[in-house]
Amino acid sequence: MVVYIDLIFLTNLLIDWVLLFLTAWMQKKKPKWWRMIISSIIGAMYVVMMFVPELTFLYTFLIKFTLSLFMIWTAFGFHSLQAFARTIGTFYVVNFVAAGGILGVHYLLQSSADLFNGILFTTTGGVSFELQVGFWFMFITFFAVLLIFKGVQSSKRKTEQMSVYFGDIIVEIGGVEVTCTGLVDTGNQLTDPLTRTPVTVMEASLWENYLPPSWKGRISEVSADTLIMELDEEFIWQDRLRLIPYRGINKGTSFMLALKPDSVKVMMNGTCYTPKRTLIGLDGGKLSSEGKYQAIIHPEYVQEPAVVKTTAGQTEKPLNVV
Repeated sequence: MVVYIDLIFLTNLLIDWVLLFLTAWMQKKKPKWWRMIISSIIGAMYVVMMFVPELTFLYTFLIKFTLSLFMIWTAFGFHSLQAFARTIGTFYVVNFVAAGGILGVHYLLQSSADLFNGILFTTTGGVSFELQVGFWFMFITFFAVLLIFKGVQSSKRKTEQMSVYFGDIIVEIGGVEVTCTGLVDTGNQLTDPLTRTPVTVMEASLWENYLPPSWKGRISEVSADTLIMELDEEFIWQDRLRLIPYRGINKGTSFMLALKPDSVKVMMNGTCYTPKRTLIGLDGGKLSSEGKYQAIIHPEYVQEPAVVKTTAGQTEKPLNVV
């Protein structure tokens, strides 16, 4: 059997660098590039030592764990015990994800015959499994698994960042109360051009039972002025209807149906906001393809929180969110 030490060294050097890079990315750290390279060289040299028979004593759990501590210290330094322990934990999570992904893909692609051929029986009656993974299979799968892991983490982090802009909006119109999850969009500047009243957009399906039956499924297809022309006198909210002009992306000016509510409350981060000047625009489609929110809250709605009572009985005005 021919073993190419240089190829093994370079491969492990690249793998160790990727593992350290993902550890830094998850910890939101920016270590110096030369520290990352030195740490990767230490890890790659350790793998090469396995081919020296006199150094087999180095391949024990204690030595391996100590080496991982030394690699993390070399790459990121030591600032505090808590931060160092957190970085170590992240490093091992990334390693376990990579190793588990390679093992999982390997067994996923194997047939039942391959699996049975890899089963070994020990002299004591125990069962062990022989794992034979090709070099290029491991190399390609390693990076594929870590790319998927990075994508999942990026999506999770984006969702967590957006969660601070979610709130529950409670709208009351003529004794009818509708509650849904809304997203505060700081770029939403939609207002009534005559009164300058800020407009929050909600999915029309939330009000489906209280709107004219002829509007069902047509709000997104038929112009708003046409729908108003078709109204009969039986619609009790006629005096609350408004037409709000707006300009969509790459589109001309259109009109949106809006309702004048009796009251609006926005519950966000434990704070209750009660805007005085409000309009509720009706959108005929889905505002979120994943269904995470059903309303786009105007940023002016969360400027002035309501006064709340503290446990001591004193009044306190919470800090503004935006």
